[in-house]
Amino acid sequence: MKDAPQLAGRPNARGARYFRGAKGDYLVAALVWLLTIAAAAAVEYRATVVDSQTGQPLPARVYMRDAAGNWLFVQSADAEGSALPYREQWVPLPGSEDQHTTISAHPFRIDLPPGTYEVRIERGKEYHPLVRQVTLGNQPRADVLPLHRWANLAERGWYSGETHVHRRLEELPNVMLAEDLNVAFPVTFWTTFAGQAPGLEPSPLRRQGPSPFGPRTDRGPEPIVVDATHVMFPRNTEYEIFSFGQRRHTLGAVFILNHRSHFTGGMPPVGRIAELAHAEGALLDLDKHSWPWSMMLVPVAKVDLYELSNNSVWRTRFGFRRVAVEPARYMQVETDEGGLTEWGWLNYGFENYYSLLNCGLRLRPTAGTASGVHPVPLGYGRVYVQVGPRFEAQRWIDGLRAGRSFVTTGPMLLARLNDQHPGHVFRQSEPATMNCRLQIESLSSRPIDRVEVVVNGRVQQTLRPAAEYASPPADYEVPPVKVYREAFRVQVPLERSGWVVVRSFERQADGRIRFAHTAPWHVELAGQPVRPRAEEVEYLTSRVRDELERSRELLPAEAIEEFRAALRFYENLRPAGESNE
Repeated sequence: MKDAPQLAGRPNARGARYFRGAKGDYLVAALVWLLTIAAAAAVEYRATVVDSQTGQPLPARVYMRDAAGNWLFVQSADAEGSALPYREQWVPLPGSEDQHTTISAHPFRIDLPPGTYEVRIERGKEYHPLVRQVTLGNQPRADVLPLHRWANLAERGWYSGETHVHRRLEELPNVMLAEDLNVAFPVTFWTTFAGQAPGLEPSPLRRQGPSPFGPRTDRGPEPIVVDATHVMFPRNTEYEIFSFGQRRHTLGAVFILNHRSHFTGGMPPVGRIAELAHAEGALLDLDKHSWPWSMMLVPVAKVDLYELSNNSVWRTRFGFRRVAVEPARYMQVETDEGGLTEWGWLNYGFENYYSLLNCGLRLRPTAGTASGVHPVPLGYGRVYVQVGPRFEAQRWIDGLRAGRSFVTTGPMLLARLNDQHPGHVFRQSEPATMNCRLQIESLSSRPIDRVEVVVNGRVQQTLRPAAEYASPPADYEVPPVKVYREAFRVQVPLERSGWVVVRSFERQADGRIRFAHTAPWHVELAGQPVRPRAEEVEYLTSRVRDELERSRELLPAEAIEEFRAALRFYENLRPAGESNE
């Protein structure tokens, strides 16, 4: 397998510089001699990652550093195994890099000089990370590294996936199993130019150096099976518009997932391609809400999916402090002297999502990392879909489309409204208040700060967990681990048409936040359509109007009409002296 792409301009961790000439030859000879001495002093460290309960070998993600903090990359110790190094950093901030190796379910090895090293093993969301200090002497060392599972969502019919993937097809069998990500949608076709058809070969990027996107391979529209519960849908397209001809002008990105044909048209306009995609059963994924054209896309292209966790949400230090479109004042988004905080970015996404739901636009939540070009593991943000007792690829797609899902960057959140999974639509023939029973189960590896019930964009109830936990096995390694479980049963009165979601927040030791967020349940009460608040309409119309003016001289006539259509859509929802406060 190929190494994962690296940020242009950064030296390869395994690279070397070669010098020619007499002095150069002498330096090379000296370097070879020194390396030979070092190699002679190195010893082998070998380890096997296993499930602590079954003892079975596990694929996993391996972070390894020496005492000076340098990143190290392991190899497979088995000829049938694989080990895939990953090195990415986008912003020049300490702690913003992700450098790891994903390994198959085989032993791994590395030759190292005597000393002390830190090994950290992770696997997806359902295993506790394991951190071990390893001291090597003059003799080889072999370890067994047990990972303890704290949740097993598949046993309850929930399977994970993500919809923004830039890993190569040949990498994904290794990486999906290491992350226990059941479903992936790798980008196949891609373009950055307005009006240009997407292709397999890379287009120029905003950053210099070799393109991390290509060349790519089209394997057709049929799913590729990794094993019985892991599958990739290989035909997906990204329209990511940064240029009109030679002029730099950012509109943003949208994904078309699991389509059948190769699209031969460019964007904008967007309507015809979106219509063709939907006719093929494909899903449209908004990517980020903060792109300049995003609020036009949703009603015009009839976007299906909204990334509540997107490629700005990293396992490493939060790096994207500035956005193309600022949030509205009413959203009360948190900032500091550097711009948006991580919580500010997440809350901006939530509030924008709620404004669209209040417009009757029933987007279903999803998650995407852009792993392959961003410093984040595959599936760090992921969407869990309720499939049932047996995994089937088409049932997973159907569940995603229906909104039987929740998004998470860490904790698990299982909820039912009147015994129905998220995505269900309740219809009542009379406009009377509907009293609903909400059952919530929160499951996490760290204490949950709070669980919130949100109705029509407002937090209706805040629930505080008791922070009780189940103890780990007695023989599990230090540091001790905890499994936090909490169940809530609450009444949710719905006086008008709208929607309900549940969200939870897990605060980390360093102050960062991980979250879980269900898809919405929708409620239709006769004669009472869901309506946005006046401030939401003002926000959405101003976004479309501003982008229309900014892009007017570049847009073709059909695209201008699409912006006008989106503007009319939002303006027609303006409350007549009323709101859904």
